Amino acid sequence: MIARRAAVLVALAALLLPSVASAAPKPKTNLATIEGEVMCTICGTLLELADSPQANQERDFIRAKIAKGETEQQIKDDLVAQYGPRVLALPPASGFDLSAYLVPVIAFVAAAVAIGVGVRRWRRNSSDDDPPQALEPAQSDRLDADIARYDL
Repeated sequence: MIARRAAVLVALAALLLPSVASAAPKPKTNLATIEGEVMCTICGTLLELADSPQANQERDFIRAKIAKGETEQQIKDDLVAQYGPRVLALPPASGFDLSAYLVPVIAFVAAAVAIGVGVRRWRRNSSDDDPPQALEPAQSDRLDADIARYDL
């Protein structure tokens, strides 16, 4: 009876071990993801492309935050607190920085409208309803003579 209970307890423990192992905290982000979204504050290039002591310092900072289990947004917030807003590759989508996103969209829409209006006017001005103009007799004779010279 005791051996049976022990066997049941061992079987239950074996079933619970994988779930306990999967419940262990996993990193919520990785270095490669964040490197593509932040800048080296000295080089002015993406961190993934930079090779300077400052870039290595930022990478070490990010690795330490990942080891603590922080999320990507938390790490970015810490980077901004440490190095300032210029560390982010993309400007925030608020305030004046929102214009970095809106100006290209507005310019594209304005260009599309201008092209549409221009095409419409061009098509209207070159309608096929205009009859071809008749040549004067002297012009017609000259044209016939020119064509006759090139006929073989």
